[in-house]
Amino acid sequence: MLGLRLLTDPRWADIAQTNLEEILTDHAWCEQKAASNAISLITNNSEHADLVHELTAIAIEEMQHFQMVIDIIKKRGYTLGRERKDDYVNQLMRFSKKDGSRNTAFIDRLLFAAMIEARSCERFRILSQRIADRELAQFYHDLMVSEASHYTTFLNFARKYTLDVDVDKRWKEWLDFEGKLVQSYGTREQIHG
Repeated sequence: MLGLRLLTDPRWADIAQTNLEEILTDHAWCEQKAASNAISLITNNSEHADLVHELTAIAIEEMQHFQMVIDIIKKRGYTLGRERKDDYVNQLMRFSKKDGSRNTAFIDRLLFAAMIEARSCERFRILSQRIADRELAQFYHDLMVSEASHYTTFLNFARKYTLDVDVDKRWKEWLDFEGKLVQSYGTREQIHG
């Protein structure tokens, strides 16, 4: 369903669970950034009432996920570390088209969000299947379902609001780029790392 060109090596979950405090901290900040991205899309495209409605719900849900991760961190006696640089996301942002029409930039921002949600969904699936901690495995299973819904929401809005972009062609370019990019990741205790 996700169409990812390269799946994560399942052994990434083994790396992730060697330092749960680190993966949870990284995950918390990913949720906060996802909420911020949804808010930014709302702010810059408020003329689309359905998008405002749907992305408001996503922003709220992402902040609820942030709170859930914070609660797990606290419950386990961990400390929320400082926000981490997410090189994977920064590389995707550089791939985004910023030139051209306002609509082209809007559509690419939606595809950027869909790409991150797709990879997050895939990583959460791996954690849900491979991590030894049963509580966290169930938590990541539940989040996987949510991320899949977000992925389709962003992709569907890109298809709905395009004026000058062949969305299916551009989405294929995103998938191809991300498939090459992700080859350099999957070796650290990070959701996208």
